[in-house]
Amino acid sequence: MPLLSAFITGLVFGFGLLLSGMANPAKVLGFLDIAGAWDPSLVLVMAGAISVGLVAFSLAGRRTQSLLGEEMRLPPSGRIDRRLLAGSAVFGVGWGLAGFCPGPALVALGMGLEPAAVFVAAMLAGMAGFEILEWQRQKVVAVSATRR
Repeated sequence: MPLLSAFITGLVFGFGLLLSGMANPAKVLGFLDIAGAWDPSLVLVMAGAISVGLVAFSLAGRRTQSLLGEEMRLPPSGRIDRRLLAGSAVFGVGWGLAGFCPGPALVALGMGLEPAAVFVAAMLAGMAGFEILEWQRQKVVAVSATRR
C-alpha cells in the first residue's frame, strides 16, 4: 500500500508541476527575473505550496504515524546553521541558472527535455559529492572523538 500511495502522490505532484508551469524553465526564469521582464504568475503557485506545506507540517508534527501506519520522519531540528545556508545558496544558484529545481527537473526529464537531463546529471553529481564530503566529515569527527 505505501508504494501505491507514493506512486499516486508522485503522479498528482507531477501533474501539478506541469499544470502550474513549474516544469517550464523559461516560466521559472521569468518569475525569478525581478529586475527585468518579471512574470508574477508563479506567485500564486508558491503561495499555495507554502500554505499547504505549513498545514501539512503542522499536522504531521503532532503525529507519530502517517495515515498509512508508517513512522513519521520529520527533520530533527529547526536550527539555521552554516550548512543549511550554504545548501540553500547552492540550491538558489542552480534554480536561477537552470530554471529547474529537483521535482520539476524530473518531470521535464520525463518529457524528454534535454536541458533537464543535463540538470538531473549535475544534481546527481552534486548529491554524490555531498555524500562523499559528509562521509569524510563524519570520519574526521569520529577520529577526533577517539583522540580525546
